[in-house]
Amino acid sequence: MNMEKYEKFLAQGRDAGLLALRLGVGFFFFYVHGLPKIMAGPELWLKIGGAMGNLGIHFAPVFWGFMAAVAECGGGALLILGLLTRPAAAMLTFNMFVAAVMHLALGQGLKEAAHAAESMFVFLALLLAGGGRWSLDQLLFKGKL
Repeated sequence: MNMEKYEKFLAQGRDAGLLALRLGVGFFFFYVHGLPKIMAGPELWLKIGGAMGNLGIHFAPVFWGFMAAVAECGGGALLILGLLTRPAAAMLTFNMFVAAVMHLALGQGLKEAAHAAESMFVFLALLLAGGGRWSLDQLLFKGKL
């Protein structure tokens, strides 16, 4: 295999990997995490938003909880589409950072914080890499976003 074909093969694998990651993680954050939080309403948003207190932000917990739910639901949908991938990944990175800090602040340790921390790094990677060639970002913005 010559070098040009090999590089093309690697590029296609990278794009396929980004697509698989976006579809899989995006689906679970949209359907399993975000949508139920959106539909649960202000009582759950208050509880979720209270986690911002661990960062010294104690005002408007219902708002912060709603924004966390929107980040997970809307961010998951955007990842599936590959639309505004980097902004969605930025929101989700912060969301998972807050969740990891919450678990640690509650004294639950790394085992309980691991899912949020692992997700945070997945979203950080998507923030850095973008949606890839097989995304609406590429189609609409030529990958500049």
